[in-house]
Amino acid sequence: MFHIMVDKEDIKKIKKAVVEEDSDKEVSKKTKSKKDENPQLTDLPGIGPAVSAKLETAGIYDLMSLAVMSPGNLSDIAGVSAGVARKAIQAARNLLDLGFTDGLEYAKKRENIINISTGSGNFDELLGGKGVPSKAITETYGAYGSGKTQIGLNLAVNVQMPLEKGGANGKCAFIDTEGTFIASRVKQIAEELGTNPEKVLKNIFVARAFNSDHQILLLERISEMIKEGEPIKLLIIDSLTAHFRAEYGGRGQLADRQQKLNRYLHDLMKLAEQHNLAVYVTNQVMSNPAQMFGDPTTAIGGNIVGHASTYRIYLRRGKKGSRVAKMIDSPNLPDNECVFFVTAGGVKDEE
Repeated sequence: MFHIMVDKEDIKKIKKAVVEEDSDKEVSKKTKSKKDENPQLTDLPGIGPAVSAKLETAGIYDLMSLAVMSPGNLSDIAGVSAGVARKAIQAARNLLDLGFTDGLEYAKKRENIINISTGSGNFDELLGGKGVPSKAITETYGAYGSGKTQIGLNLAVNVQMPLEKGGANGKCAFIDTEGTFIASRVKQIAEELGTNPEKVLKNIFVARAFNSDHQILLLERISEMIKEGEPIKLLIIDSLTAHFRAEYGGRGQLADRQQKLNRYLHDLMKLAEQHNLAVYVTNQVMSNPAQMFGDPTTAIGGNIVGHASTYRIYLRRGKKGSRVAKMIDSPNLPDNECVFFVTAGGVKDEE
């Protein structure tokens, strides 16, 4: 008769594996029962009120933000063990059903996209007929005086209008990096639309960003405001690259600038997707000295900004006080141009 000798350490390992397997099964059962509810961070295993508060301090307010983290990163931020972090991340992924879906199901999920009118029918037509869409980054670039900020101010007013009037029944967050938010101009546009100027200004949250780090911090603050119940449906950044351009000068710092800008743009896109809001950014330009013929105007930010923007539009001055908008890049719209005017009452098709 043979006797199998089992080391005490081996017995401990087997018991630990069985406990972890049972624990994972229990987590799976709990997450399945919560899929039809509105789950919070505290619904995850190992995430209590204290840990949830630490996560919110670090800018993590929802399951999606936690689900895409690594166990090591979550462990460092929340102060929990790697095992607890792994289970919490797995539970969040189970609740969100992360993974592939068929094209038909994906199309249904995008039926809730809202569009905000720019004020110009021609410009709206350039963007597919309805205006600036949610769950997307719309970028305009051009020389000073081309109408970038004016479109942004018009959008800030229009987003508050009802859906049938080209609005989104929501509020606007405006990150100002160049001192371009002028309250008196917003009042002019609001009066032209027949709305209460004071009420319109009350529904626009304005923050002056003084450097790129402050600009990034303000993005986290917007997530907090939405979580607190503010119906923000439009985020305007005027301009996107001003601070990055000023702080990172020369080729020696170009890689650092682009990496930081890339991370910021990814956070912007995540914010737009998670909260179904529209993002409108303006961008500065430079002249390309290698351009021998044609327009040498080039957007700042290189391919990083070009790839991140869903819709990229070039603005320039036209004849007789007009402005010309040209669609440079879009995933679903053809290259096209339109003419619009900046009037006392806002952006219009005619003077």
